[in-house]
Amino acid sequence: MPLPLPSLTGRRPRGGHFVINGSDGLAYRLADQLCRRYGADVVVLMTKQEHRAARDFTELPRVRLVVVERVDEKALIKADVATASGLALTVQDDVGNIHVALQARELAPKLRIVVRMYNTHLGQGIENLLGDCRVLSDAEIAAPALIATALGEVAANPVHVASRTLIVARRGDVPPQDIVCGLADTGALGGPALLPADSARANLVLAEAVSPEAEDLISTVRLGNNRRRRWWGMKGAWTFVRALFSRKLGMAFLTVAAILVVSGALLAWQDLKIDTWQGFYLTVVTALGGLQENYDLTRFEQVLQLFIGIAGLALVPLVTALIVEGVVNARIAVAQGRLAQPREGHVVVVGMGGVGTRVLRLLHDRGLPVVAIDHNENARGIPLAAEFGIPVIIGDASRETTLRSAGVDRCRAMMAVASTDVINLEAALHGRNLQPGLRVLVRLFDEDLAARARKTLDLQLSSSVSYVAAPAFAEALMDREVIGTISVGRRVLLLAQVIVTKDSALDGAPLDTADDPGAVRVIAHQPVGEPRPQWNPQKATRLRALDQLTAVCTRDGLTRLLRQAAAVV
Repeated sequence: MPLPLPSLTGRRPRGGHFVINGSDGLAYRLADQLCRRYGADVVVLMTKQEHRAARDFTELPRVRLVVVERVDEKALIKADVATASGLALTVQDDVGNIHVALQARELAPKLRIVVRMYNTHLGQGIENLLGDCRVLSDAEIAAPALIATALGEVAANPVHVASRTLIVARRGDVPPQDIVCGLADTGALGGPALLPADSARANLVLAEAVSPEAEDLISTVRLGNNRRRRWWGMKGAWTFVRALFSRKLGMAFLTVAAILVVSGALLAWQDLKIDTWQGFYLTVVTALGGLQENYDLTRFEQVLQLFIGIAGLALVPLVTALIVEGVVNARIAVAQGRLAQPREGHVVVVGMGGVGTRVLRLLHDRGLPVVAIDHNENARGIPLAAEFGIPVIIGDASRETTLRSAGVDRCRAMMAVASTDVINLEAALHGRNLQPGLRVLVRLFDEDLAARARKTLDLQLSSSVSYVAAPAFAEALMDREVIGTISVGRRVLLLAQVIVTKDSALDGAPLDTADDPGAVRVIAHQPVGEPRPQWNPQKATRLRALDQLTAVCTRDGLTRLLRQAAAVV
């Protein structure tokens, strides 16, 4: 059964429908959540060019598709923006979204607008300018969860509530007195059990970041025991050599050198009057100086001399080619940072678009060594990588040679977050060939492909940015006071603040009326007139109108809590 659309004020939104401008995975998943989970009517607005490459939005119930030449004021009127409950601008174009938002504000001065922007600093100014507007970055929302999944950790990005800083952690990583509530039992059969009735069962908890252990979870990463440095100097030298010379030219030079070494050994073995060094010396002199006829040599020595001479003809041009190639490749390697790249224990990031750039910044802030790969030398993340000194390899990540040069065979994890499913999938499979058992996070836009990759190709860490970010966009569009999202596997919990309305179901009821095991857990209660909330409040506490509750909820749980807190009409 579709759920009604509650609001904190208890009023039904004006038109009851939502308008989404966009055509990519985020727009599709947002439309899907609004129409299926919340029973809302949705109008999807896109251009003809976007429509040719978009998924079929008409397969979703209660969705009307409006295709126009360009999204302008006329297109917004056609989508009935003036009577809509909200407008979501999800196109990956910051300037274009701002332009459409300004046009929509002129048509509907009180319209709720949610804007997708990469530049969140610019977004803060837009929120103040437009009023009743929320700017979100899908890359910023999803990046911490993607990194935590790739590294097998918990996303410990902090959330500020009142005067406290809360983080998600494993129960054993924080002191018991800092635990606010249990979030999930990740070992439960059939997947994580969210917000269990017995909080002690939860091994994933929400904790206050006051202890040194909690601060450590926020600022550092536990690197594990596989980062051994015993042969660092030798591996660094080998990295230098591999960066300078191509494999084919190196093999040719080694073959000629081996011929000369064997020839020197045979010469010393044939003539007992000379030792090994003298045999090698005569071999090199003959190779570099050319053949000199000598009829006093035995037949075997003459054949050996001819063999050495032929090898000498190849030696000089090979040495010249190695010098030239070394000089050229050294300049390229220095420019791309390949000579300084870590050779083990690092994270390889494939793709330096919006998501890849956010991932690079977070990994660098946490002190992890990183190597980035992108086929475009003008990718968005290139300037950031240069600023941080992160090695960047310009090449095709779907080729094994590119991944090998990035050290995938010795890396800690690989994150394939390019904007193309095929590149991400091929990079993941080649990475597994180079290092069996490698932790690979694969960003896949197609949910069906992601499900099949998890089942058939054993890529359990496949993920979608839109899957992580869409709930935050949906809650913002419906003007809910969601202050944070928590990813638990492929589930999402919401940290929200709700005001108790006069004459609502919660007005005068005990606080435990709001709790619902598996769906809602109230963690703080701020009585009306009090300057700060009471944490871990008593369940028997009576609620009053205008009290504020801070709760961790599932999406359905938040809907139920808002209905309880809203005035009965």
